[in-house]
Amino acid sequence: MLAGDADREHAVDILKEAYTEGRLRPEEYDERIGWAYQARTYADLDRITADIPHAPAHRAPPQPYPPVPLTFAPVPRTNSAATAALVCGILGFLTLGVTSLPAVICGHVARGQIRRTGQHGDGQATVGLVLGYLGLAGLLAFISLIAVLLAFAPGP
Repeated sequence: MLAGDADREHAVDILKEAYTEGRLRPEEYDERIGWAYQARTYADLDRITADIPHAPAHRAPPQPYPPVPLTFAPVPRTNSAATAALVCGILGFLTLGVTSLPAVICGHVARGQIRRTGQHGDGQATVGLVLGYLGLAGLLAFISLIAVLLAFAPGP
């Protein structure tokens, strides 16, 4: 197999290390450096560095890694009825309880769908339910207060 420039440079690095360790004489080092730069194949590089303890003078061609399949787990979506329950529950205080009943209905529907499908949004549905029930309780208390006030109001 034909050697490339990087392979020849690797062989030269091995020779330099051997020279600095005292394994090669200066004239032998110069001669082998010349051979390394003239080498055409991996076998030529191996012959130049065969008597020096080291890893092979050539680098094996890189083996391609098998492609890694990109698999992403689907992210469960947030249930839209849960979002509707939360919004209606919050708006129940601003609308004096008018949107509290839809908050309760959407909350129960959402919790049932979430149990069946595994979607996200259980917390939103629960908060929407709580706010909806509080809004309904407030609306009933307000209506009861008006009824009591009208019952005990002095007549004309």
